[in-house]
Amino acid sequence: MDLDQGLRARLVEVGVELLQAEGHTALSLREIARRAGVSHGAPRRYFPTHLSLLSAIARAGFTALAAEIDTALTAAPPEPRARILALSRAYTGFASTRRGMFELMFRHDLLQSGYLGLREAGLPLFRLLTGLVAEARPGAGQRPEVTAGVLWAALHGMAELRNWGSLQLATGASDPAPFLDAILTAHLGPDSGDDPA
Repeated sequence: MDLDQGLRARLVEVGVELLQAEGHTALSLREIARRAGVSHGAPRRYFPTHLSLLSAIARAGFTALAAEIDTALTAAPPEPRARILALSRAYTGFASTRRGMFELMFRHDLLQSGYLGLREAGLPLFRLLTGLVAEARPGAGQRPEVTAGVLWAALHGMAELRNWGSLQLATGASDPAPFLDAILTAHLGPDSGDDPA
């Protein structure tokens, strides 16, 4: 890796660390540059706007989420529903443990900006979920993309409501397991009993 690529990667790495430690409000160009040990103008050489740097940091989040989901699926039983449950647990677990990153990854202004193809960065995950839904519900009347879309929306909404504390307040429950089970049952039908509890 040449010096320019190394510094660019370092700026993103520092941004990821800062995001995890202090949240998205700490992600100024000046603070990232300071922590990376470069002049405050140096990030502009690689990221012409603040949004472009934030997009690079968010893209690192999609890479990290994909790795966590891959690990979860490797350990999951082979049945499609069990794999969807593993994916769901990894997705909502990531949202809980990397809350700042999760929020940044889905920020409307970043997705709308088009920097680094950020909107497309989540497509491999969606295609994976769609494939698993098609396996779990072969011959279902509804297109698997539609079921995967509403399943993703439900998982994302549940994750956000848990992060805000609203779900716990409304239901008195902090364990996400019953909510995940209800989401899968609503969109995939009852568990046939093949999957572990």
